[in-house]
Amino acid sequence: MSIGSLPLSRFTVLDLTHARAGPTAVRQLADWGAKVIKIEPPGTPANDITGSRREGFDFQNLHRNKRGLSLNLKTKEGLDIFMKLAAKADVIVENFRSTVKHRLGVDYESVRKINPRIVYGSISGFGQTGPYAKRPGVDQIAQGMGGLMTITGIPGQGPVRVGIPIDDLCAGILLAQGILMALLERETSGEGQWVHTSLLEAQIFMLDFQASRWLQAGEVAKQAGNDHPTGIPTGLFPTADGQINIAASGDNLYKRFCEAAGVPHLLTDPDYATGPARSKNRKKLNEVIAEITKQRPSAYWIELMNEVGVPCGPVYTIDQVFGDPQVQHLEMARPMDHARLGELKVVGQAINMMRTQEPARMRLATPDLGQHTDEILGELGLGKGAIAELRARQVI
Repeated sequence: MSIGSLPLSRFTVLDLTHARAGPTAVRQLADWGAKVIKIEPPGTPANDITGSRREGFDFQNLHRNKRGLSLNLKTKEGLDIFMKLAAKADVIVENFRSTVKHRLGVDYESVRKINPRIVYGSISGFGQTGPYAKRPGVDQIAQGMGGLMTITGIPGQGPVRVGIPIDDLCAGILLAQGILMALLERETSGEGQWVHTSLLEAQIFMLDFQASRWLQAGEVAKQAGNDHPTGIPTGLFPTADGQINIAASGDNLYKRFCEAAGVPHLLTDPDYATGPARSKNRKKLNEVIAEITKQRPSAYWIELMNEVGVPCGPVYTIDQVFGDPQVQHLEMARPMDHARLGELKVVGQAINMMRTQEPARMRLATPDLGQHTDEILGELGLGKGAIAELRARQVI
């Protein structure tokens, strides 16, 4: 599929992001066809702020489908080049600390003066204003401040972080959504706008029912381990050869489970006959179910429960995830051809559209530092001599 047939191919994005949250937002735009220019200072260290090497799995997965420009924004010439690019761009994305963009002179108000149609996307740790606006923020800090670590893990073990950078990823996806909404609104108003979110806001948004549980019912959620905090019985259960997840909450699914498992008496037992009773006696019910499930292997229960419409599935290690036939059918591992590193596999998109499909292979490999500098500056009208002079003066 050519870039012209992808839904965002008419948009140009200037990427000032680093670490993970900002690159996640840009990746959503780049994968769907946006013409992205990744701007980095000349002489950037081999390691990203995340700690990953440029050639490593993390950096390569985050920054595909972009062209690379090295540019020193702290020089007048570098800033001038940036503004020339910004004058023609549709979107700018950054995730500096809230004050940095103003210090560099690449903030929304500065760019808006030369391009009122610009959509400017920002992610910070805690918001662009307020008492914590100037604080540095990373995923784990937001997990703690956003309440997630107190509801994750086995009861009594203390706070536990989630095993992925969930705040970075969610903030990035939310910002990408906000940018797309601003581009849609621009079609009516003719003007761009500043769109921003933060790791803290994203985390609170993702608390979802646990947050509304406090806001409306006054209940402070606690750790529930592998049990669903409100949908009972839902959890991790032992089998003859491993463990499986079963979600049999609600009267309908609970009835199907009991009948399929051959324990219809659990439907009439007063300790488990109703939702409130099952909630009150959760621990005891889970122990009863565990005694049943461990009599048969995992495959038996997975097939049986799915046959009767009760959600049930295995607990995979990550290698097993990508070995699963359904995951392979969904093509979640996508190939990318890198000139130096060869063919790599990166994580595919989770969005499917009937007519506009994700390309089978990544369009562009993650760029080396400044890989397309000469090409991009040439498109601005700079000749080889001017580019060589800029390079000699460490502007690029």
